[in-house]
Amino acid sequence: MQKSKLGLDFKKVEYARGLAKGIAQDVQTFVEQYTTVAVERTLCRLMGIDGIDDNEVPLPNVVVDALKDKGVLGEGALFFIANAMLQTGLKPQAIAEKVAAGELDITRVVTTDPQQIAHVLQPVIDESMERIRARRARREHYLDTIGEGPKPYLYIIVATGNIYEDVVQAQAGARQGADIIAVIRTTGQSLLDYVPYGATTEGFGGTFATQENFRIMRKALDEVGEEQGRYIRLCNYCSGLCMPEIAIMGAFEGLDVMLNDALYGILFRDINMQRTLIDQYMSRIINGFAGVIINTGEDNYLTTADAVEAAHTVLASDLINEQLALMAGLPEEQMGLGHAFEMDPMLENGFLLELAQAQMTREIFPKATLKYMPPTKFMTGNIFRGHIQDALFNIIGIWTHQGIQLLGMPTEAIHTPFMSDRYLSIENAKYIFNNLKSIGEEMEFAEGGICRNRVKEVLENTIKLLEDITKEGLFTALEKGIFGDVKRPKNGGKGLAGVTMKGANYYNPFVELMKGKR
Repeated sequence: MQKSKLGLDFKKVEYARGLAKGIAQDVQTFVEQYTTVAVERTLCRLMGIDGIDDNEVPLPNVVVDALKDKGVLGEGALFFIANAMLQTGLKPQAIAEKVAAGELDITRVVTTDPQQIAHVLQPVIDESMERIRARRARREHYLDTIGEGPKPYLYIIVATGNIYEDVVQAQAGARQGADIIAVIRTTGQSLLDYVPYGATTEGFGGTFATQENFRIMRKALDEVGEEQGRYIRLCNYCSGLCMPEIAIMGAFEGLDVMLNDALYGILFRDINMQRTLIDQYMSRIINGFAGVIINTGEDNYLTTADAVEAAHTVLASDLINEQLALMAGLPEEQMGLGHAFEMDPMLENGFLLELAQAQMTREIFPKATLKYMPPTKFMTGNIFRGHIQDALFNIIGIWTHQGIQLLGMPTEAIHTPFMSDRYLSIENAKYIFNNLKSIGEEMEFAEGGICRNRVKEVLENTIKLLEDITKEGLFTALEKGIFGDVKRPKNGGKGLAGVTMKGANYYNPFVELMKGKR
């Protein structure tokens, strides 16, 4: 039986987890009846379809839009691609090019025989599965030979808008000591219902997530990793309207970490909840198979709601995210469940409340590569106080054995960090991690003290919230604004038109193949 330093009642934890599982199963029953344009474009990419047409529309969009326009998307892209292969003898890429040129109508069907369809697709399926396996094996070879930095991984952000400038900054960050480089995605990309093509040199507040940009950055980090003698992980964002598509591009190009939350797009980007919950399932299946750590976004709740009052919503969401990820075959070790150091720094004993929260999260998710987020909400132009806030955050990170420490920057509230700001933040974390390496093993939490009482209260509130969601279902709970004080309608938001019920001929073998069930 797991022992708690905080005196957590693990029977209550398991009860809460059981409630979250029921909520997730309810969602999963819905999800399995539907597909989306993003899932079908992902399947096109798994068939090797890539590139753009004369109007710079990505070919996966061209194929899927052709099916959607004819009202047959519910039968699935693979069904029609297989039929086109049987009719023409062409490979999927050539079929997509002919569709784009107006030379082929792929909705003409010659067979509905499942065996014929499976047979013609099998060589292409094998090829794409092997491509992902080879990428994963390459990462594992690096980890076995040059190794990596210790946990918590030091995670920093680059966000210039120009992929080539990002490379310069990313390599500098790796040399300064970073273990994970996250390329922030350009503002608004999550609302595009297509993935831009090729290398990009202009972006606002970040850089476009494209397959070519992934390739360029992966190559750059492999070079600097070999030079530094440790593997550097690459992070990007498979959230938004192209969740599973970006997941498969990341799997092909060797990304290691993906922002991939079941609820974030609904709450903070007003993406339709039905669309997001269907898309997250396929995206997590891919990430699980590719060995990618997912980062969830619970920290964002504390930027719109109060961190003391809303702490239980973070835990409830972590538990739901965990169950949805398990249903997609994603192992616990690949779950970077999110939480954050976001209390008002002027709050009396705020550090103890933050410490209790982080230790509780660690104990409830013992195998997860937890992602701990720095103070942002109460950062000001006072860089000296900000550096101290980040130091307190780093103390808790090492004390409670977090998995990923997203480093705060002293200039957080002023400008996009300079390379020198990142250096100071990495130096701060390394200094604290070294000096306090074993503090978690040395310290006890006082019986009846602030920390133990706090986690008892948070767990009780979490159970109550999960019981309420169980009665109503997740969809209704989201409509009522249960997370982050943000309300969203079930039939509103962006992307609902891209959701369709699966038809009689629907075929997607990748679900079972990637979950290891075939």
